[in-house]
Amino acid sequence: MDSDDENGEEVVEGPLDEDDQPHGFCKVTYSSSDRFEGHFVHGEKNGKGKFFFFDGSTLEGYYVDDALQGQGVYTYEDGGVLHGTYTDGELNGMAQEYDSEGRLTFKGQYKDNSRYGECWIYYPDQGCLFGKVNEDGEMTGKSVAYVYPDGCTALYGTFVEGELIEARLATLVSMETGRPHFDVVPDSPVYSYDKSTSTCIATHTFLPDPYESKRVYVADSLVLGAGDGLFAKVDAEPNTVMAFYNGVRITHSEVDSRDWALNGNTISLDEDTVIDVPQPFDKMEMYCASLGHKGNHSFTPNCKYDPYVHPRFGLIKCIRTLRAVQRDEELMVAYGYDFEPSGESGLEAPDWYQRELLAFQQRRAAERE
Repeated sequence: MDSDDENGEEVVEGPLDEDDQPHGFCKVTYSSSDRFEGHFVHGEKNGKGKFFFFDGSTLEGYYVDDALQGQGVYTYEDGGVLHGTYTDGELNGMAQEYDSEGRLTFKGQYKDNSRYGECWIYYPDQGCLFGKVNEDGEMTGKSVAYVYPDGCTALYGTFVEGELIEARLATLVSMETGRPHFDVVPDSPVYSYDKSTSTCIATHTFLPDPYESKRVYVADSLVLGAGDGLFAKVDAEPNTVMAFYNGVRITHSEVDSRDWALNGNTISLDEDTVIDVPQPFDKMEMYCASLGHKGNHSFTPNCKYDPYVHPRFGLIKCIRTLRAVQRDEELMVAYGYDFEPSGESGLEAPDWYQRELLAFQQRRAAERE
């Protein structure tokens, strides 16, 4: 049965008690357009129930005397999910959060609905932060660590609101009692946030990335005429981050308006920004803080470009394996140039690319015969 409360602020679908209060399984729609479906006892939520909020989010769990108690599941409007522990309707205790694709984004404590104490914050690229959050739930302090995707290599030091201020190379050596322990590498260089601008590629151009240094090296490419190439220093499984593509940040219009010969080391970051490694920084003796720009093209690549939130360089691209690669194998990506010629000069691509394209087309034609 349907019933309005005495103020006309809610609509009840379901059984009522002698005082016209929800009693049993009911659906209650409030003036805010939020809706609750669950069990009531004389007007109070008792038992399993679920809120459907006007913005599309939901909250499901077990209610006692009108308040959520124990484990609850909050689903955000974008599909992300928080599994948490509730006391009297507020988050208090362990919680885990996942994004809309099911990837873990947070693990740690909540207190009175706010993140509290030591927590893990995970990025989609498989890097993460560990440390004690401040009263605003931000990763701020002198004992915070950024952990690279290998779960071992780390930068340990001072962060403010998740941004690297000053840290040294460290190794995550144990997880005793669930708490990580980091060994700082003696005499490690100091790393700091060093996001590029439109004119400055990096402050410390010769300070290599410690994770990347374990996984790749630069040598003559096996592609005729391509110059330097990027090679695996170790065997790697599929979906492994191997190298980072940092560079100056310019606009798409700048790229489109200049001579194509200047665009040999450009890669689109997003709809606004292009990452470029201009001359003379394309030479190892001028810049080696990141090596992703050394990856060459293949029409059958073993790697791809992916977004990456780097502790030092900010949002950039990384090179990630598409399949297992072996030590000393050249890492190849698909550049994504247009296949069709444009203008009187034909295809706007270097000679080596045109040779590779012709060879690829010939192989495909032979396979179809």
